[in-house]
Amino acid sequence: MKKYLFILAAFLCACGPKTTDIILPDGFTVKAELAVTPEETEKGLMFRTELPEGAGMLFVFDSDEPRYFWMKNTLIDLDIIFITSDLKVFSYEANVPHSYVYTPDNQVATVGGFGQYVLELPAGSVKKHDIKEGSSLEFYLK
Repeated sequence: MKKYLFILAAFLCACGPKTTDIILPDGFTVKAELAVTPEETEKGLMFRTELPEGAGMLFVFDSDEPRYFWMKNTLIDLDIIFITSDLKVFSYEANVPHSYVYTPDNQVATVGGFGQYVLELPAGSVKKHDIKEGSSLEFYLK
């Protein structure tokens, strides 16, 4: 019986969200979920009702390119940071407003930038952690 519980526990750990630590310019560390697959990227933080301080989501792409995010069904306000392949902030959108399931499509926020990575953090994080265009971030993808 213990053998089967161990196997089940290992399976659940392997299937849980993948994360990485991101060190912001002021030294603050964020534990970010990784969105790597098309399904994870499409879903992002949709339908979540909270994103605590110190948490975020990092979208990982293959190369630096223009990126656009449509915030349909994103129920929390976010700061969205576009990061180039050299881990520098290209641009950001602070305090991107949330939407609801019933928000008309033409009223849903859309943000764009350039980079290989996009980091979503709780609204107010950019200001609180002194994130600016050109700031360097640190993270390692396993």
